[in-house]
Amino acid sequence: MKVAVKILPREVLLDSQGRAVHDNLKNHQFHLNSCRVGKYIVLDLALENKEEALKEAKKMTEFLLINPLIESYQLEVLEESQSFHKN
Repeated sequence: MKVAVKILPREVLLDSQGRAVHDNLKNHQFHLNSCRVGKYIVLDLALENKEEALKEAKKMTEFLLINPLIESYQLEVLEESQSFHKN
């Protein structure tokens, strides 16, 4: 079972990468209110139960993948049909 981990800087902190992307896009005449830059990790777990997979992904994320002082995260179980858009 695949679980996506979406990691972003906490709202109260300055997101310097997001600000740099925002400023560059605005300078190129894109219509943008804000931008936040984070990480997107897909865990392919050897589990079939959704609740167990989410519990295991939460443990992994809090153990190694995030710094809880500066980052927040969301977990999402991915369906088999979900994939990245390929150009």
